[in-house]
Amino acid sequence: MIIRRSSETISTLPPLENGDHLDQKTFHARYEAMPEGTRAELIGGIVYMSSPLKRPHGRMHKRASHWLTEYEDATPGTEGFDNATNILGEENEPQPDLCLLIAPDKGGQTREENEYIFGGAELILEIASSTESIDLHRKRRDYEEAGVREYVVVVIRQARVFWFVSRNGRFEDLPLGTDGIFRSEVFPGLWLDPAALLRRDAARLREVLQQGLASPEHTAFVARLAAR
Repeated sequence: MIIRRSSETISTLPPLENGDHLDQKTFHARYEAMPEGTRAELIGGIVYMSSPLKRPHGRMHKRASHWLTEYEDATPGTEGFDNATNILGEENEPQPDLCLLIAPDKGGQTREENEYIFGGAELILEIASSTESIDLHRKRRDYEEAGVREYVVVVIRQARVFWFVSRNGRFEDLPLGTDGIFRSEVFPGLWLDPAALLRRDAARLREVLQQGLASPEHTAFVARLAAR
């Protein structure tokens, strides 16, 4: 959530414009001063103002959010966020569709400052339609450089789910299991049937996730988080 400033501050700061080249601190100050409901991101030092979101994006967002929320609820010590600002560095302040963290006090790699997330989340999920070229290229590089450990992109036009995992500081494709299931390496038990997500099959998504939550790997992960 963006904390807005007083009307006095708003009158002295120029509004954000799509394509502005700014550093993170300047962007952040101007973003706070923008009217409620504004959504903007700083990606590689360039301001991107979001277009209105269409039905397919909204429907997919709802289904993916429910999937991550079910995992969070079953995994104490993890925290999920919807459209929360992530401050990554001097030129990057994205607002990903969804992200999942290991809580800072449980050994996570982010920290909280002024109620914002600082640092690369363990897992970020973007839903791409009109933003496909940004999400798969510029954002991917920024998330990679910021140390995001897993990056999921649901590409609506291609009807495809990309899941990248960081290995030695570089994103690589997470391989599908022989059963067509993605299994997170960072969040044990976070299992996804990408075909079910693309067709928004809630029953199948829940069935596969419940299998992951019942796995010994998830049980061990919960125990490790509890012991911290």
